Amino acid sequence: MGKSRRSVEAVVEPVDGGLAELIPDRERTHAWTLLIDGAPQSHVDLDDPTHLSFEYQRRLGHVIDLVAPPGKPVHAVHLGGGAFTLARYLAATRPRSTQQVVERDAALVQLVRQKLPLEQNARIRVRSVDAHEGLAKVADGWADLVIADVFSGARTPAHLTSTEFLDEVRRTLKPGGYYAANLADGPPLAHLRGQIATAAARFPELALVADPTVLRGKRFGNAVLVASDTALPLAELTRRAASDPHPGRVEHGKALLDFTGGAAAVTDAGAVASPAPPASVFR
Repeated sequence: MGKSRRSVEAVVEPVDGGLAELIPDRERTHAWTLLIDGAPQSHVDLDDPTHLSFEYQRRLGHVIDLVAPPGKPVHAVHLGGGAFTLARYLAATRPRSTQQVVERDAALVQLVRQKLPLEQNARIRVRSVDAHEGLAKVADGWADLVIADVFSGARTPAHLTSTEFLDEVRRTLKPGGYYAANLADGPPLAHLRGQIATAAARFPELALVADPTVLRGKRFGNAVLVASDTALPLAELTRRAASDPHPGRVEHGKALLDFTGGAAAVTDAGAVASPAPPASVFR
């Protein structure tokens, strides 16, 4: 007999980015939530890697589902690893896919590998380097999908918010490939508006998926930006987002560009980190 869920204790260890905590999920036997300095980073169910608990991860999961026909293997790059939730999801839903995970925090990678091991046959390579440096090592036109979910101290680093960064993303993408980014912002949404303008300067097709209250600037939250050089599956993305436990709205086209309010594209010279979330977000 294995340990009961009640006897499983949290794991608390210092990592490069702060204090990591792996908290057992009381409702799912082999599931855990990863926190860094109290900020939730990932949720993983080792018994069911297709289970995506966090709202923004479900929305990124929709992008993974729609990047190619169901079950077709793809090449994917994950900038920011956390507990490898999305890499596990992709490996489970698209077997034989080849994935590269770039997670700067080497101590976190070691902790996750030890406590939440990846499937042995998963074709997932993990590099413990800065996201920009790791992306530079990806071959031209290799990726069907690049996912950016990079936070340091709950903020996206400035050098991952610019047109120069997106030039590197586009270099790695195959024609028709998708770029998806987890963006976090609150009122007055200056960061989010700037990130949409930046993506629009490099990609002809954009969509944004978010909770309507976030888009209205009523609260701090996450938004998923999807970009491509080809038409996006907007109808299916809209349907999936609307059917989530916390329904999301999809903005695109003129309405999305109008949402930017004339914000300028961000370059390396003027880039700043995303805003820190208010303390109340994690209470």
